[in-house]
Amino acid sequence: MKLGFVGTGTLSSAIVTGLKSLPGETTPVVVSPRNEAIAAALAQRFADVRIAADNQAVLDQCDTVMLAVRPQIAREVLKELRFRKDHHVVSLIATISREEIAGLVAPATHVGKALPMPMIARLQGATLICPPDPVVAAFFGRLGGAIEVEDQSEFDALSVVTATYASYFKYLDTIHAWTRGQGVPGDKARDYITSIFKALANAPDTAPDEDFMHLAQDYATRGGINEQVLRELTERGTFDAFAESLERVHRRITGE
Repeated sequence: MKLGFVGTGTLSSAIVTGLKSLPGETTPVVVSPRNEAIAAALAQRFADVRIAADNQAVLDQCDTVMLAVRPQIAREVLKELRFRKDHHVVSLIATISREEIAGLVAPATHVGKALPMPMIARLQGATLICPPDPVVAAFFGRLGGAIEVEDQSEFDALSVVTATYASYFKYLDTIHAWTRGQGVPGDKARDYITSIFKALANAPDTAPDEDFMHLAQDYATRGGINEQVLRELTERGTFDAFAESLERVHRRITGE
């Protein structure tokens, strides 16, 4: 594989960083110069990462190309490029369908979508792949795992999950801010919150056949403080509003 990235932002950097953290990894990588600082940092850090003169040079030097440009400019960027029929194209652009990408990268016929996350730099978090592709699955499987889906609608629905990260950290920040307001030192509060939520992240493994509401009920002891917060947030429509936001994100991803 000669791997190239059209668009060199945070996600491209994370993939390259994770890849190059693997023992004995020597896959040649070519990145576009779009983000000069990130591209230069990668080339300086890894001997087998090179910066292309432009996006077209990435295509000319590689057989596998990952598209990581921002969706707002993706169409404009891609229509100016000349793809080859033998290019293996993997789009990382969540809000543009595989069908539209395929039209933009013709005559390339091997076109799929993948949805890795920034934590891939630490070899964590599975990457969604659609349609199933043994080469792409093997690649991302080494970087934290791969989940292949046949159906575009299933891929789109699972993609919505990735829209919840910032809100999760805002949730933790709200807890952190409240504890600091009670006089707890910020570093001590942060360490405790981080430890607790890391442990909670492993809780589903203890009951793999149960849904998440089962876990919520396990922690919401009748008359306890967990039950109180859950009940009050539910009564205020917090979770209904959250579900409505997920629906709006889904409509955005699917172009409805």
